[in-house]
Amino acid sequence: MTTLEAVILGVVEGLTEFLPISSTGHLILVSNLLGIQQTEQHKAFEVSIQLGSILAVVFLYFKKFLDTNLMKRILIAFIPTGILGFVLYKIIKSLFNPYIVVFMLVFGGLLLILIELYHKNKSYDINSIYEVPYQKAFLIGVFQALAMIPGTSRSGATIVGGLLLGLNRKTAAEFSFMLAVPTMFMATFYDVYKNHSNFNLSDWENLIVGFIVAFISALFAIKWLLKFISNHSFIPFGIYRIILGILYYFIVLR
Repeated sequence: MTTLEAVILGVVEGLTEFLPISSTGHLILVSNLLGIQQTEQHKAFEVSIQLGSILAVVFLYFKKFLDTNLMKRILIAFIPTGILGFVLYKIIKSLFNPYIVVFMLVFGGLLLILIELYHKNKSYDINSIYEVPYQKAFLIGVFQALAMIPGTSRSGATIVGGLLLGLNRKTAAEFSFMLAVPTMFMATFYDVYKNHSNFNLSDWENLIVGFIVAFISALFAIKWLLKFISNHSFIPFGIYRIILGILYYFIVLR
């Protein structure tokens, strides 16, 4: 992988990590377009540069991470993914291929649209991340665990889970942002631990480049998403997922 390819993947990661369109899915599809094989090293790269995006959340929400009660909710929500991610690590890695991503993009897009239509005129009971009950925090974590399948979208799953559990769009998005921090920290460090012996100097250089670019791109993506959802639903993202999945299948994979 070249430095330019690392930059491209860093931009893709940063812009898609917090949108309900699957950053991992986009990384797999773009890597496929660039002719980069899904080796164990590259899979670790795709997971690890997500930490750059996650640090953008820490940067923007630093004061909120100091709130003990809020962090209890975040850690409780992390439990399902933490356990299942460790137990199913090898199975999850085996699913990193374009065909699964395309299917999950389309399926997830349809689901996102249907849920938004169903909740179109619904009033929401929870309007702040500080108000999320512990039980609902855990259930949002269960939704996040479903996103371990590439193409599902971690943010999409947690946001949808939040909406179904009575969180308004902004609260669901912010809770999703913060839940990403322990989730991706653990995923990154575990992946690097499992594959560090396979990395050479150029792999580490590309990882640093992708990490920095992802961080910068994510700062813009987070701010843009919060402004967008204040006046719009998530339906455009569902439509985008369906169109991307169908076009990629018929133009690239067939």
